[in-house]
Amino acid sequence: MAIVKNGRFLFKSIPTGFPEPEKTTVYDESESIDLEAVDLNGGFLVKTLLLSVDPYFRGRMRDPTIQSYVPAFVVDQPLNGYGVGVVLRSEHPDAKAGDHIYGIFQHQQYTIYPNLVDVNVIENKYGLPLSAFIGPVGMPGKTAYMAWKKYSHAKKGEAVFVSTGAGPVGSLVIQLAKMDGMKVIGSAGSEDKVKFMKEIGADVVFNHKTTDISEVLQREGPINVYWENVGGDTLSAALEAADIGARFIICGMISGYNTPDGIPVRRLDHIFAKSLTLQGFIVTRLEPEFNEEFYQVMPKAIAEGKIEWREEVWDGLDKVGDAILAVQKGLNKAKAVVRVASE
Repeated sequence: MAIVKNGRFLFKSIPTGFPEPEKTTVYDESESIDLEAVDLNGGFLVKTLLLSVDPYFRGRMRDPTIQSYVPAFVVDQPLNGYGVGVVLRSEHPDAKAGDHIYGIFQHQQYTIYPNLVDVNVIENKYGLPLSAFIGPVGMPGKTAYMAWKKYSHAKKGEAVFVSTGAGPVGSLVIQLAKMDGMKVIGSAGSEDKVKFMKEIGADVVFNHKTTDISEVLQREGPINVYWENVGGDTLSAALEAADIGARFIICGMISGYNTPDGIPVRRLDHIFAKSLTLQGFIVTRLEPEFNEEFYQVMPKAIAEGKIEWREEVWDGLDKVGDAILAVQKGLNKAKAVVRVASE
């Protein structure tokens, strides 16, 4: 080890529509780091291996005076989000050289952590790929598992509609719903994604770009549970197809993330007319209740092949902007992962 460039992926400007690579975000190599001599001050030096790119990034590309559940990205500073890395050097008693770390990572090649507040040492007793810890065993997996267990009140024979059913969250919801004996209707935005939903057990699948959503739901419903990732016309169609007492689990509404005023929703009167329950959530607020159960159940299920997952990898820290844009436009084929480096 020696003095090396410490590449960073910076937030440069607040977009008004879709985030633009080389404008909204840029890759920067102006900083360097001495991997052997940099002062750790009782902390530990981590080499970033993998970064997760997720839909919620768009909401962080805002004016920092606008309050939300997660802080805004800071202009001229690296983005941050979930990642996996390896400890190179350590002065911390709970993190030793060679340990793999999961948690919140700066989007840069090397970072010194003072403690284990934002990251954890990975316990990988099932030998899962490291990328699983930013996918089905990370935030997306927790989002699906915890909210499903908390809010679905699933009953065998009921019908659930899962929007973005081929994504890292929706695909797990489909599989959890099938384990609960439900009829699953899934929508996605490409024929490849439609095929994947069928492969993981969905009973009815369709491409929302080429198929009338309302027609499918009216034919296959009424729906008892709706997993919401889209908003707009998809939510409107779900409201119209909902059974009395249906439960709507509101995970996200990506159709409106890149438009100034969002996408309007029609027929909100169904909420009271059908006695619907709409439950929004943020996964970090569910972790205290479900974290222990999640880590007992999901890694084992994945290792045994009971849960299927897939990912799409961009190589290089400089590709983060491309991955972000693909996710916002729905052009990614699976869970978006950026491979920053190998060990």
